Amino acid sequence: MTTAYFPVLCFVAGILAIAILTTNNAIRYYKQQIPNNAALKQQFLALYNLRLGLLVLIALLLLSACGFWLYSHTLKQEQIAAEIATLQPAFDKNKLWERPNPHLAELLPDDELIAYGRDLIAHTGDYFGENGIVKPGSINGMNCQNCHLDAGTKPFGNNYSAVQSTYPQMRARSGMLETIAKRVNDCFLRSLNGQAIDTTSREMLAIEAYIKYLGTNVPKGVKPKGAGLVEVPMLDRPADPEAGKQVYAAKCVSCHGSSGGGLPIPGEARNYPPLWGDKSYNQGAGLFRMSRLAGYVKANMPFGTNYDNPQLSDAEAWDVAAFINSQPRPKHPFLDTDWPDISKKPFDHPFGPYKDSFPEIQHKYGPFPPIIAFYKK
Repeated sequence: MTTAYFPVLCFVAGILAIAILTTNNAIRYYKQQIPNNAALKQQFLALYNLRLGLLVLIALLLLSACGFWLYSHTLKQEQIAAEIATLQPAFDKNKLWERPNPHLAELLPDDELIAYGRDLIAHTGDYFGENGIVKPGSINGMNCQNCHLDAGTKPFGNNYSAVQSTYPQMRARSGMLETIAKRVNDCFLRSLNGQAIDTTSREMLAIEAYIKYLGTNVPKGVKPKGAGLVEVPMLDRPADPEAGKQVYAAKCVSCHGSSGGGLPIPGEARNYPPLWGDKSYNQGAGLFRMSRLAGYVKANMPFGTNYDNPQLSDAEAWDVAAFINSQPRPKHPFLDTDWPDISKKPFDHPFGPYKDSFPEIQHKYGPFPPIIAFYKK
């Protein structure tokens, strides 16, 4: 039986119960109009009692069905709750975060919304890119998972494990309390170099549902092991774009091309993401900070790399980040509003003014330890 079957029966039973009460008085009225004929009155009473009995019987049957549905529904919910509990192991702060069991999403009330949210993260360009089915031409064509790998589930791949547990939060970049929706739209405006989406739209609700699902079991205020990006040890010299160019040629060009625009993915109708140019992230994106991009490539690039089996040295990660972020890309759209308290700017934010005397070029390429030491004082 469908889930709507028993609720419909309950509704019908209620209507019949009302019908019994209303028709009873009506029948009694007409009964009084019958002439004083014993035989006719007896026939009428028999029909009346038969009708009333049938109505009562039907109502009892329907009410019994409703009771059975309520019992079975409660039992099913208890079984689902027990199954969910088995799929949500106790959080261990010392254990590397792993994506929740995919079956868990199918048991949650928002299962369809979660699935839609995952597809939006994995294939954002299909919905908002040049030929997008939701809002065409509203982003650069990249996908959220180009920066948040494996649809935001890869350890040290800029995953979403800590989003649900740490938002809303005050962020120095905006100088305000930010919600998950605000943070998502920041990515649309910066990394996707496009337009914000309606925070009440089904798309935003789906993305939020998916992100919250990935944060299942993470206690409030906790950042699990494996969230975000690895911290690459600092160099005692500036990151070198020319050295990074050689790293790029050896390790990156096979996917992203010599022009950085991204080559076609074999067997798919999509391309690898552009690392610079008009279709790439703009200068306001998080990966335009050298430490963020170095951490990203160290643990994840070339494609197939993991944090515990890197293919690049620390110096190569810094240098290739310097090369990539030295190439042309869309300008920073929020220079006049970001970091209202300039003393809170990160050490590698490459745009002044600053509360220190270090030049912009050092804030971009390093060496960073002197800047960090200055603010520690």
